[in-house]
Amino acid sequence: MPGGPVARVTAWVAERPGLVRLLAAVVAGLLLYASFPPRTLWFLAPVGIAVLTLAVRGTRRLRGAFGVGFVGGMAFFLPLLPWTGIYVGPVPWIALSTACAVYVGLFGVLTRLIGRLAWWPLWVGAAWSLTEWGRASFPFGGFPWGKLAFGQADGWYLPFAMVGGAPLVSFAVAVTGTGLAWLAVRLLGQLRNPVAGERVSQAGEGAANSPRWTAWRPTSWYRIVAATMLVAIVPITGVILRTALPGPEDGNRPITVAAIQGSVPRLGLDFNAQRRAVLDNHVRETEELVKAVAAGQFPQPDVVVWPENSSDIDPIRNTDAYDEITQASRDIKAPILVGAVLVNDDGTTTNSVIVWNGADGPGERHDKKIIQPFGEYLPYRSFFRHFSEYADRAGYFVPGKGDGVVHVQPADGGPRVAIGVATCYEVAFDRAFEQSMRAGAQLLAVPSNNATFGKSEMTYQQLAMSRVRAVEHGRAVVVSVTTGVSAMITPDGAIQQQTQQFVPAALVAKLPLRDNTTLATRLGPAPEAFLCILAAAAAVVALIKRRRPAQP
Repeated sequence: MPGGPVARVTAWVAERPGLVRLLAAVVAGLLLYASFPPRTLWFLAPVGIAVLTLAVRGTRRLRGAFGVGFVGGMAFFLPLLPWTGIYVGPVPWIALSTACAVYVGLFGVLTRLIGRLAWWPLWVGAAWSLTEWGRASFPFGGFPWGKLAFGQADGWYLPFAMVGGAPLVSFAVAVTGTGLAWLAVRLLGQLRNPVAGERVSQAGEGAANSPRWTAWRPTSWYRIVAATMLVAIVPITGVILRTALPGPEDGNRPITVAAIQGSVPRLGLDFNAQRRAVLDNHVRETEELVKAVAAGQFPQPDVVVWPENSSDIDPIRNTDAYDEITQASRDIKAPILVGAVLVNDDGTTTNSVIVWNGADGPGERHDKKIIQPFGEYLPYRSFFRHFSEYADRAGYFVPGKGDGVVHVQPADGGPRVAIGVATCYEVAFDRAFEQSMRAGAQLLAVPSNNATFGKSEMTYQQLAMSRVRAVEHGRAVVVSVTTGVSAMITPDGAIQQQTQQFVPAALVAKLPLRDNTTLATRLGPAPEAFLCILAAAAAVVALIKRRRPAQP
């Protein structure tokens, strides 16, 4: 009724379109955030993309679209990344969130630009893929945290990872969201602009008083049905693909793996001030496992995985650390993958995972190749030290080389096992396991150290990444973390076992070794490159046609 609450709300919205779009962008960003672990609300991600798409699509100018997208990005990343500032203050957290939000602003520009092309939901979905690629690449090597794929470890979209990796999962989520936006545009368009009854029926009598639905054109219905099918087909395809995932035990042969979570004396940036205590904790937990194996509580492990930074004392240069690790490996009767900080002759350091072979000592190693800016090293140190008193606490790590694979001789005496390693921050990058898979990795390991991020959601977000990588490459994944959450993940992305945070623990599981490769592994970065080219081509076409009238 005129003057009723609905009419007043409608009038208020009509008078403040800019404010409404900004509020919608905030809602969209919060929906995206809510879709990420430790919550399992994965289905909110396409809804968030739909709301954001509708918000930026209604802007008049490209700069307005950037602003709306940027606001949505801030609403997404600020609550997603507070762990980056737990011990160093809000400046790094806000700066990183702002940098990430710029890419969501660019998504807004692309959406406004190509959102008038025919079948625009496909091109806008590809535009999200383009901005995710950009954010994962620039600056300082990029920051992939917050990819839509990493919120889908419990969702229907996860199986897309075995076809096109994390980029295809993100695209599937995004295109479902843009399809929802397309459907909303069509339905609202019909409600706002019904065709006169006489266009539908030439009978004339009673046409003017026909119900509104009798005025809807069949051609519009076709488009609504097409939008509905797009929205439904993508997630349903993910459900169907799940049947093609390997079983938890499918493989060439099983191997018994142990993951040690020794914990640390205290949390914070100075967690490793008692470096010997950290090493002792992991040795002690390994010796506890030795007793449990002797008592028949656990099977004899073929290999043991310690977390990143489990020995911040260089065990190659330090005799005490060398002897302690050697004794632990001899007692457990298996090689140990030791996360260690190695000091180079030039004063730099290397974040390494070393295969420690009992009395034979150190063998092959993986030196972390993708190192964390502003943490493991500080770019432009003389400049950024002016912005934070913690700047000089950033390390002097240098990236390693190699193919990311280490080989271990199982305790049972079988053939050597190739283990692909991505250390902590590396697992967020699509390229982290590409070389190791090409080098024949049969099992994947993600040693990590989350002590510098406190009791935050970070560890759960990272665990979800490992689950995506398991499906992407069809490999079991061992996640070993100093403070948790450590986990054993099967090739279908399921968590077989996991620890609690901040509790010393050991996990032992029989995991399959696999040689088969997924389509995603064989294609590598090709799916993401195709989506980026698709989005760029759509933008070029839109720029050419910009002066011509376009239909929504």
